[in-house]
Amino acid sequence: MRPSRLAMRPYTCPLQCLTRTRPVFPSRASTLRLTQTPRIASLHNSSRFLQQDQITAASRPSIAPKPVVDIKHIRQNPDLYAQNCIERNYHQQATYPHRINDLHAQWQAKQREARSLRERSNILRRQLIDPGSIRDENADTIAAGTQLLTRDELITEARKLKALLSAIEAEETRILSEIEVLALSIPNLTSAESPRGPEPQVLSLINEHPEPVPSASDRVWRSHVHIGSELGLLDFASAGTTSGWGWYFLLDEAAQLEQALIGYALDLAVRSGWRQVSPPSIVYSHMASACGFQPRDQNGETQIYTLSQSPDDAARGKPELSLAGTSEIPLAGMHANKTLLCPGDMSECSPLKYVAVSRCYRAEAGSRGLETKGLYRVHEFTKVELFGWTYPSLAAASEVFNEIVDLQTDLLSSLGLHCRVLEMPTHDLGASAARKIDIEAFFPSRRERNDGWGEVTSASICTDYQARRLATRLKGEDGKMIEGGYPFTVNGTAMAVPRVVAALLENGWDEETMTVSIPEVLRGWMGGRERIGPRKMKSQKGLGVGV
Repeated sequence: MRPSRLAMRPYTCPLQCLTRTRPVFPSRASTLRLTQTPRIASLHNSSRFLQQDQITAASRPSIAPKPVVDIKHIRQNPDLYAQNCIERNYHQQATYPHRINDLHAQWQAKQREARSLRERSNILRRQLIDPGSIRDENADTIAAGTQLLTRDELITEARKLKALLSAIEAEETRILSEIEVLALSIPNLTSAESPRGPEPQVLSLINEHPEPVPSASDRVWRSHVHIGSELGLLDFASAGTTSGWGWYFLLDEAAQLEQALIGYALDLAVRSGWRQVSPPSIVYSHMASACGFQPRDQNGETQIYTLSQSPDDAARGKPELSLAGTSEIPLAGMHANKTLLCPGDMSECSPLKYVAVSRCYRAEAGSRGLETKGLYRVHEFTKVELFGWTYPSLAAASEVFNEIVDLQTDLLSSLGLHCRVLEMPTHDLGASAARKIDIEAFFPSRRERNDGWGEVTSASICTDYQARRLATRLKGEDGKMIEGGYPFTVNGTAMAVPRVVAALLENGWDEETMTVSIPEVLRGWMGGRERIGPRKMKSQKGLGVGV
């Protein structure tokens, strides 16, 4: 394994971080500014539709990173960005590139108008201070007629010009703000590897299919809900009482299985050179937006849980807080408003690679339906996440991206799950992703939907989309910006625990013995146990669970 060469002088770390007392905009730097967390009275689904593109200079908290979107590139390539939006199914945003050009033309016209008024205002000021200074100027110039005005008339006109200039400057600010809003809402440009349209491309398969010809098999399949109930491993009813739909209790071996999967994934990632981090689960809403996570989806359905504010905090403009939907958000925020230092060219800039385990929170208000029974789609779950910062090139980002996919493949293969690796199409790409690979596992209980396939991991290349919005720069040792200026980010799921638990229960179930086989690689984390079977009832007297 190649040692990291992007290291901070005080301590070893790839992509050296140079801490500054003032925020550095805009770039591939990494720094997380921690602020005091206000007391929160309650938790609720946000009713405010605060899209990332609506956080402008006027509404952005002073502590938030100042985004630096390449608006010039959008203006020079409006058709490219419009077509990219259409391919991603962002039809409303497809009109934004040309709208930006229209607004830019309006801004230029306002600039010319303001310049003329400022020249006239300067002449009036000179006439008031020293009338003789412009007596010899050509009568055709902008100063024409000022010599004939009285002092009171000069003052009156100067005041009118000042009011006109203020109005023009306000309009210029409004136009620039609207341009920023539109630019921030445009999704990342898509990789050439991503299939256009709605259909993914199957890249490879992992392990043999447990039931290649369903009609020829006499194997009895059960859903993980049935198995969990039969073996006393899952309790959805109690969770419904304590928390509501979308929550669950893992009991006994299921809880042990969760910890085993976490430990196994972390161990493999750390041994592969990923630095372990324990991140916060509460983040500023503007940080989630900068990473491409919107409080609501395209249909306006709530996606993120936000923490309610007291009226006093809201009046004082305290930044809104949210529960992190993934540790990708705090891991990206670690390097917001900072500059990463690269000691040389791309070959000398080893990536920053982090692995974190965290609880994740997803409102997913619009997803209630066929997939809501069981562990497949829940509001809170544990996930092991991989996140990397790389040199600003597709070659460097792809190297880490491929490493993530290889690690995901090794994990799922060793668990004995049958999976398929998919190159995801443009219709399934989030705003930040330029390219995305999903791995889907076979769930016997889902055979009526999507032939049993269900997503268990994903990996994305986000190019400089997140770095520009997080004001993370990249400079060389000479202090000059590296070509590209902003590092690329890559992320992926090492282990989405509930879905993998569900897949293991379903695929490991033996109807004859009423037991579930534990993958060999996890047995060391489960006291050497090989199978999960029915719990034996104790004969001694004691408290029990009633109806």
